[in-house]
Amino acid sequence: MNCPVCGKEMVEEDFGGIKVDVCKDGCKGLWFDMLQLPKLDEDHKGFGESLEEALKHPRVAVESQRSIKCPKCNIPMQSHEYKRLKDVDIDECYKCGGVFLDAGKLKAIRDSMSFAKIHRKIKEDQLKKSEEFEAAVKTLEMTPHKMPSALFKFLSLRPFRKRNWDK
Repeated sequence: MNCPVCGKEMVEEDFGGIKVDVCKDGCKGLWFDMLQLPKLDEDHKGFGESLEEALKHPRVAVESQRSIKCPKCNIPMQSHEYKRLKDVDIDECYKCGGVFLDAGKLKAIRDSMSFAKIHRKIKEDQLKKSEEFEAAVKTLEMTPHKMPSALFKFLSLRPFRKRNWDK
């Protein structure tokens, strides 16, 4: 299969059980068959020298108006954001489901997904702390109603001692 951007022959590489076509001798772009990209979009997914090599390539500036054709179907691919990541556009074939990533975009996706995961965890922790805080406030709000009886009980248990000034 030829690269949809530079036309060079793409080589199939193993990214830890996931086969990806790599433009090794050209633009360093990556071709993912349908549903393969989500298997590698987070930094803990995939492994191997080929993946490490692909992640080393810097992100390249891409013309926003360019149109590339699917190397399998030969129809124009559609460019759009990947999973609402505003800073990462991918090219997808709506016929076969293949996805082409320019050099450096896989790393950008993995970095963004890791950040999103950390952000989601922080929000969950904040929500949990907020719920614990609300429970504590509710407990304190109930306490004043019980306080007079608790104070009376506490004071009634103490032995009464006559003070010197009461003589």
